[in-house]
Amino acid sequence: MASERTDISIPSLDGRRAVVTGGSDGIGLRIATRLAAAGAAVVLPVRNTAKGEAAVSSIRAVTPTAEIELLPLDLSSLDSVAAFGDAMRQDGRPIHILINNAGVMTPPSRQITADGFELQFGTNHLGHVALVVDLLPLLRAGSARVTSQISIAANQGSINWDDLQGEQSYHGMRAYSQSKIALGLFGLELDRRSRARGWGIVSNLAHPGVAPTSLLSARSELGRSGDTRQVRVIRWLSARGVLVGTPETAALPALLAATSPTALPGRMYGPSGFGHAAGAPAEQTLYSRLRSEDEASRIWSVSEELVGLRFPAA
Repeated sequence: MASERTDISIPSLDGRRAVVTGGSDGIGLRIATRLAAAGAAVVLPVRNTAKGEAAVSSIRAVTPTAEIELLPLDLSSLDSVAAFGDAMRQDGRPIHILINNAGVMTPPSRQITADGFELQFGTNHLGHVALVVDLLPLLRAGSARVTSQISIAANQGSINWDDLQGEQSYHGMRAYSQSKIALGLFGLELDRRSRARGWGIVSNLAHPGVAPTSLLSARSELGRSGDTRQVRVIRWLSARGVLVGTPETAALPALLAATSPTALPGRMYGPSGFGHAAGAPAEQTLYSRLRSEDEASRIWSVSEELVGLRFPAA
């Protein structure tokens, strides 16, 4: 299939340390596998230890000498994020690559995190904001590149500033789009503030296009007893190399954004095929929802307030 021949070269990452959220399955596992194969020491923050151990075995089946560290992290809990950050700072080693990849998608009914946030906004966006705050000293020490994984869903919908947590009205896809728009705005604002404050890190965005992953699969913890019709169709198309990608090709935009010397800060990378659903990774025009610096500054401030953390002024 043509889509499976799509690939990129990844430079040597010997001596580099990479953190990949959501790296225990799907696109995240493919990202972590490629980073390890390029020589990076990979940290896998995982919510499910058994899945994490299976991911380590999968990565070492490809790269037997891979340096991988499993640590517990549940992005839907600010206490868990803080504990992960404490463990990383106590270790003290610089971080050179952070890929904010983990996420949840479209629970049929509104759910909340341990801290009372709407689940998608709290996990996909706020959990990653808190993570970046907690890891900032190590990111600065490593002159890191931070790549935040958004979605083509960030090209629709908007941020409902009057009802961020979906308390007045909840719709799964609208909430998902909002969470990815917020993460995208945050990632771009992170790059601007890093340059203004001399943090020495760069930040950009990636999106995977469309591929069969667990996001739309049966997830009892999300109230989804069976696979959605969408994921069944996506699997059928992917298996035939039609219109959509595979988990392997869907991992490439984030890998390009996070590792390529040609990938630029403050830019967005995604598949270059029809509808940006599949194809070779390339720079893409920022979605209209991500272009407002005022909205980016606003989501930055609102997010700091919600997670109860502040980025340093310098």
